[in-house]
Amino acid sequence: MPGVQVLVHPECTHEVVTKADLVGSTEFIIQTVEAAPAGSSWAIGTELNLVQRLANAHPDKNIVFLDKTVCYCATMNRIDLPHFVWAMESLVAGQEVNVIDVDPDTEHWAKVALQRMLDLPGKTSKD
Repeated sequence: MPGVQVLVHPECTHEVVTKADLVGSTEFIIQTVEAAPAGSSWAIGTELNLVQRLANAHPDKNIVFLDKTVCYCATMNRIDLPHFVWAMESLVAGQEVNVIDVDPDTEHWAKVALQRMLDLPGKTSKD
């Protein structure tokens, strides 16, 4: 679609990231949309609830979810202040909650993937 900027999170597939106009963290996505002029159009590739919140917060902009196949992330929906406070209060009380144990190989490659994502520079224009 002409005039639509494609803005994605670096966790999207490599093919999507390389074809996007802009790539960046959740904070980068939010700041980019907030700074965008009224009437601008955005197809955003990240968690659906964030896209919906951005669309509701910026009715002067055309904001759509990039993926036609909507797949809600139930776990992502639990990343909110009440759940965070609960987890922190549990740690203070000496109880670990939501512990995820994986084998050493999975742990290694998960850390590699996370570090690679953190090392990605924000892409500010189409290369």
